[in-house]
Amino acid sequence: MQLTKFQKQQFFEQGFLHVPGVVPRVMVDDALRAINHSLGEGLPSEDIQTLRAQTYCRELTNQPVISDLLNGTPAFALAESAIDPGKVKRSSSGQIALRFPSYQDPPRQPGPHVDGMYTPHNGVKEGTIGNFTMLAGVLLSDLVAPFCGNFTVWPGTHTLFQDYWREHGVEALLEGMPKVEMPEPLQIIGKTGDIVLVHWATAHSAAVNVSPHVRYAIFFRLKHDEHDSHPRETMTDIWMDWPALRQL
Repeated sequence: MQLTKFQKQQFFEQGFLHVPGVVPRVMVDDALRAINHSLGEGLPSEDIQTLRAQTYCRELTNQPVISDLLNGTPAFALAESAIDPGKVKRSSSGQIALRFPSYQDPPRQPGPHVDGMYTPHNGVKEGTIGNFTMLAGVLLSDLVAPFCGNFTVWPGTHTLFQDYWREHGVEALLEGMPKVEMPEPLQIIGKTGDIVLVHWATAHSAAVNVSPHVRYAIFFRLKHDEHDSHPRETMTDIWMDWPALRQL
């Protein structure tokens, strides 16, 4: 299974792609059962900031009930078809990303980031940039309206950031997000079992959740087999890792 030419064109232009109905419901339910069982054992209040920034239910992240949401479904083949078939490392673990209901009223728009930037709680070593190739997300809850903890993207920022890093150098990311005029954010409206494929350099975030339900999602970080030999170059040539899309 692979992306269509139209889907690839969308990804190339926007820096992300929402694909409905990829992961079977039975696999979603198994993952939710495991996550909720783990949550039922209790969460240390002093660890909440780290759990939110890194992952909940750490003991599950490399278990098949989580990793198979990508590796055991068409999601991996779809992701691989955008990058370079046969040249993508399978992810051994997934980030269990939960967003709990909030009383924020009115809800504020989320702030953008790219993964791999240091913060005090996200596990990235200060003074480093932990970039990769693609972020692949699996929705484990329905997102029927904005501000339900929706995965949020800023379309087209991958190319804006490439231009910024070409002008200012890639180390500028150590000083914060590129100082560019940002487009309007888009909150993904989707259903359980949908996936979202995102170029690493596309700005994204999670909207605040003012719904009555927990938002459940799993995120996987994929790399082209050769990415680690030229990580900084992929910031000023954002399609270096993407032979399947480079022709576009």
